[in-house]
Amino acid sequence: MVADYAVIGLYIAGMIGIGWFGLRLAKTKSDYLVAGRRLGWFMYSGTMSAVVLGGASTIGGVGLGYTHGVSGAWLVLTIGLGILLLHALFARRLVRLRVYTVSQMLDLRYGGSSTTIAGVVMWGYTLMLTVTSTLSFATIFNVLFDVPSLAGIAIGGAIVVLYSVLGGMWSITLTDIAQFVIKTIGILFVLLPVAISAGGGFDGLAATLDPSYFALDSIGGATIFTYVLTYGFGLLIGQDIWQRVFTARTPRVATGGGIVSGVYCLAYAVAGALIGTAAKALYPALGDADDAFAVIVEDLLPPGVRGLVLAAALSALMSTASGALIACSTVSTTDILARFRRSGNEGDEASVRTSRITTLVLGVAAIGIAMVVDDVVAALTVAYNILVGGLLVAILGGLTWRRGTRAGALVSMIAGSVVVVVSMIVAGLSANEPIYYGLLASLVAYVVVSLLTPRTPEAVLTAWNARVRGEDENEGVPAAENAGTPPGNAPAP
Repeated sequence: MVADYAVIGLYIAGMIGIGWFGLRLAKTKSDYLVAGRRLGWFMYSGTMSAVVLGGASTIGGVGLGYTHGVSGAWLVLTIGLGILLLHALFARRLVRLRVYTVSQMLDLRYGGSSTTIAGVVMWGYTLMLTVTSTLSFATIFNVLFDVPSLAGIAIGGAIVVLYSVLGGMWSITLTDIAQFVIKTIGILFVLLPVAISAGGGFDGLAATLDPSYFALDSIGGATIFTYVLTYGFGLLIGQDIWQRVFTARTPRVATGGGIVSGVYCLAYAVAGALIGTAAKALYPALGDADDAFAVIVEDLLPPGVRGLVLAAALSALMSTASGALIACSTVSTTDILARFRRSGNEGDEASVRTSRITTLVLGVAAIGIAMVVDDVVAALTVAYNILVGGLLVAILGGLTWRRGTRAGALVSMIAGSVVVVVSMIVAGLSANEPIYYGLLASLVAYVVVSLLTPRTPEAVLTAWNARVRGEDENEGVPAAENAGTPPGNAPAP
């Protein structure tokens, strides 16, 4: 294991070093939260791929392949489809808005303030996503160093918190690119061909396994549909995803880089499912499908190479954890804490300091929660269901339906969230029905209340349309010259 330890050690040292370098780049609020909105297509597509393909997509994706065969790819496929849809339909408009959070977009579109409800829901979702990713460090560090779960959580979480606090989105972006490269080499170019070859190639796998392992729908139509609603649509509205969209240098960069990222996710989905399928042929009696990744890595790969692939898994966890952490910090400072400040806008230095402190506190809290909570997956399911059931209709309605009103959006958020929570209590946390009922209630409430209430004031819609076009709402100049200023030239949130 000496060679593996050396590879992992270099990887960890590299992440911390990159984070320290990011400290020099994060001078303003825009630098810290959205990397100065300066990313080109390669960095944009790399960081977008890194943030959406975490432990669930890597270790979990292989586990689904072990259980269901190629049909296990559907979880990550829906993630890829969500990324493609987001960038094909909405990314250009989101970049032109030049905001920092989903809630700010809702305020611009509907007028007034929607940040309390949307901000709290998004805060809970991003915090639980951080906790889940942090909890997953226990598995990787147990395989690597045979350390107890709590120590693994503390080690992995501390590394992520350190580089995230130092340079914010710049550090996260730079580490994401390194992690993206390591993940691509380790999973696609090393583990995938080795696993298929060890299983006897595609012919050998077909001869060993039941034909259902090669059917695209063996995981079940209801499960696929739920994946599309929960993860595909969830990616359309998640703060962690939108915040990456806001880093793009131009709308064209966001569209092109995002489509590249979506295609990459589709390839990653198939790779994970095939690795899991090969693991089923090689080790048919594993007690836990999620052990398939660690077992196949430990058994098939030579020292050094094994360390590289384990670093790839660690990369997947760290990129998701850091992305969720900076998203939670941004929602906290922009949508929640800003309401308690009386001194108006902070300067850049004070804003960056506040963001660093908030990121540190939330990171430590996430590590602590991960150490004491047993069923974090259930908590994440609750957060995802409320996110999609409560916010999807109001957000997509605002982007696509001019007649939607602020009252309709607020009632839609409340109705969807309440119905999701009640349905989960009645049907169970793992049931498919809560997301269906929540979305239906949210949609009906949005349409009915919007039609029964006065139209959104024309001044608000005019300002919104100007921002969507990338112009200042009053003077017709590029929004870059007035970044972050909401309608009416009021102070930016």
